[in-house]
Amino acid sequence: MGKVSATEKNPSTIDYFYFWMDSNNDDLSPFDVIMVENPNNSVTYAIVEEINHVTDSSSHFTSYISSEFGSLANVESEQAGNTNRLSFSYVKAKVVHNTKNTYTPVLHDRPVCLCTPKGIREALGLDDVKNPLTCGYMEMYGNKVKVDINDKFLIGPDGAHLNVSGISGLACKTSYTMFLLNALQQKYRKAWEESEDEDNKSQKITYLVFNVKGRDLLTLDIPNEKLDETQKRIYREELGLEPEPFKQVYYYYPHGKNASRNYTQSNADKDDMDRQFIEKNACRYFYNFESCRDKLQYLFANEPDPTGTIDSIISYLMDYGHPFGPSVTTWEEFFKALNSVTIPGSTTLQGTNIQLASWKKFARIMRKFQSEDLFVDKGHEITDRSDLASDLFDNMNPNDVKVIDIAQLDPFMQGFVFGDVIQQVVERMSAKDKNTPDKIVIFVDELNKYASTDVPKSSPILRHLLDVAERGRALGIILFSVEQFRSAIHERVKGNCANSAYGRTNFVEVTKPDYQFFGNIYKNMMTRLAPGDYIISNPALRSLVSIKFPYPTFKSNN
Repeated sequence: MGKVSATEKNPSTIDYFYFWMDSNNDDLSPFDVIMVENPNNSVTYAIVEEINHVTDSSSHFTSYISSEFGSLANVESEQAGNTNRLSFSYVKAKVVHNTKNTYTPVLHDRPVCLCTPKGIREALGLDDVKNPLTCGYMEMYGNKVKVDINDKFLIGPDGAHLNVSGISGLACKTSYTMFLLNALQQKYRKAWEESEDEDNKSQKITYLVFNVKGRDLLTLDIPNEKLDETQKRIYREELGLEPEPFKQVYYYYPHGKNASRNYTQSNADKDDMDRQFIEKNACRYFYNFESCRDKLQYLFANEPDPTGTIDSIISYLMDYGHPFGPSVTTWEEFFKALNSVTIPGSTTLQGTNIQLASWKKFARIMRKFQSEDLFVDKGHEITDRSDLASDLFDNMNPNDVKVIDIAQLDPFMQGFVFGDVIQQVVERMSAKDKNTPDKIVIFVDELNKYASTDVPKSSPILRHLLDVAERGRALGIILFSVEQFRSAIHERVKGNCANSAYGRTNFVEVTKPDYQFFGNIYKNMMTRLAPGDYIISNPALRSLVSIKFPYPTFKSNN
């Protein structure tokens, strides 16, 4: 398709080379893989980065003159103009692999060829992937090539965590993350079922999914009726997956007072929710005061506390300080005791070093949640759970998918539930027993709420997320996080994510330092990626890879 061109200004190097090609060749696109055979019987593979077209015209003015001073009379004719310009296209390619690991510059005039699917896989390191997990497929010169990654770089121990970023709606961030989770569950569920030796079973992996918006994640176990035969064929033939929804799914809905919504605070489809409760695949969760005494800190996660007074008050409550002693067991008793502390002239707290103004601030914030439906001392039914985090672990089996619905809750309450669960996960996984999973994969959307650069450094939720990001690989806690703007996420969180996926984003975002290692062509492509298109980065891949993924296998309510 062309030949290597090494010039004085643009020589071939061990990292890059240029080649010219037929101007009428339209087979190439950025991210495509090409190959050059070297004299030493090795093959150098490279990724297309830039495609340029030039003529022998020295300026646009010259081009204008050569076309009969701008005449468009013969615009349909190839012979238009009084001067036929010489033209050709040339490509800048980035070297990614040499079959003999001999990284010397490719020589001038060597032929450049397209690759077979086998060559594409060899170039990117996809030909012999250990512990393969399907993460999508590439389309290159009309071929579909499955992209596998070594899952040990995704869920440990060699690497861990995934961060997905992109514009809301257009990037399909949640859909792509659920595609990966589905592939993970299918792989490990099959391995678990096929293992005959009880003492040598496959890894026990459980998935915790937070539904923070909409209702799509509340139907993970219902097949997608809109999945056509073409999409099903892609799953089976191209990706080696079954076009099936998730298995072993259990839903946790926040307690509410609305009888028409099954006494939940959820916008789940009523028929779907009814079926889940009938089949005992769902329950309500609430928080009585006793289960909350040591968790109130999460309600103040986004409240600046430079002097640590809020933290001191919460410690005072946890130590059963007067008047919040062991006899205070209900929310009504708690708020009654809190009111007695803040009334003018109160001498209740004379023995403490906490100022009355601090108690008033604490009380003012707590009273916002006094009528919160999630904070009740008794659920609607006996099966309602008063301790969500404990119930998650007490009923946790290999390959379970636990969906925790927090979409309709106040943002502070969302943070409260999320912080509670994350804390319990860290504590339980730090002290594993035979009933604890080997790994827990946690999916959270809108990570910016809990780990952005604007979150106070004293936030307990941020502290837990940093712990997960930095120690999670060793503990078996894997974070799959999603946000619109990667640049706004805390450096230590995204910096510890071994895997990244970039969907469509905007022009302002790609100018941030997070994208400085992308070439300009790649940055421009990121601003116009189609829904379902992603650029992924994985430690085992030799280059950034542009991939696609098919429609979700589970029911969508949008």
